[in-house]
Order: sequence, then C-alpha cells, then structure tokens
Amino acid sequence: MATVKGGKKLVLRKLVFVKVDQLKPGTIGHTLTVKVVSASPVPARARSGGGVPAFVVGSRPARIAECLVGDETWVIVFTAHNEQGDVGFDLHFTMCDASH
Repeated sequence: MATVKGGKKLVLRKLVFVKVDQLKPGTIGHTLTVKVVSASPVPARARSGGGVPAFVVGSRPARIAECLVGDETWVIVFTAHNEQGDVGFDLHFTMCDASH
C-alpha cells in the first residue's frame, strides 16, 4: 500500500468492469471496454474573429471524430481526439463518467 501526506494509507479499489447497457446518466467511476464501430470526422471551425481553428494541438489541428462505440449489449456515442477514433480499435475506459 502507498502512503500519502500525513501518514494516511491509500487503499486502491479493484476495478469492476461494466457493460454499456449498465450505464446510467449522471453516474461516475465506470470501467469498461468497447470497440469503435464507426467514426465520422467533425470539421474544424474557425474561431470568431478569424483566428486559428478551435481544435489546434501544437502546430497542427487535432482530429476530432464522433464515434459509435459499444460492446455486445449496446452502443454509445463517444467524442474521440486524434487516433482514439480509428474504426476497429478496442478502447478501455477507466474511471469514466456517464452523461446525457
């Protein structure tokens, strides 16, 4: 076990994997594995005032995609950045939140 400031012990919880159909809006701390089924790129928009595009990482724009991901029980929509949204890839989410 690791210790933190003040001599208190940090207790690690064992990960509990859930299926997509078990997710409820507004809940937190989920761990799940899903596969990217489809991905559609989101076009980069210019900022108001003619500045650089809204999604810029370093000197190149970031790739943003809206992906349909799921397991054998259900599918959900996930907004992916850069290589996260490649079709066929398995994604592992740890301590993620479910929102509307």
